[in-house]
Amino acid sequence: MVMGKPKTDNVSIVRDGEVLYELDLAKEEDRMIEIEYEGNGNIVEIKDHQIRVSDAGCPDKCCAKMGWLNSSVPIVCLPNHLVIRYSDRNDESTIDAEAY
Repeated sequence: MVMGKPKTDNVSIVRDGEVLYELDLAKEEDRMIEIEYEGNGNIVEIKDHQIRVSDAGCPDKCCAKMGWLNSSVPIVCLPNHLVIRYSDRNDESTIDAEAY
């Protein structure tokens, strides 16, 4: 099954279940966001209404290699506990990873 881009411009940047940033990419100006975690960190780039991890302080830098967020598959940095994903607070069909 191929996952396409969700029909939203809302993006959440989350660490350990806590939402650090809620962004509307359609309204965001180009900028860099530094997000620190236990002496390491990620540099998140917003450019042309897109988002990606441009650099990471983790050993493998897999999150930076994932490129621009362009599908419902999130960008994940496991060592820094960071997730960047599309979100739609008004869409009740959004899957939540919380255990019940």
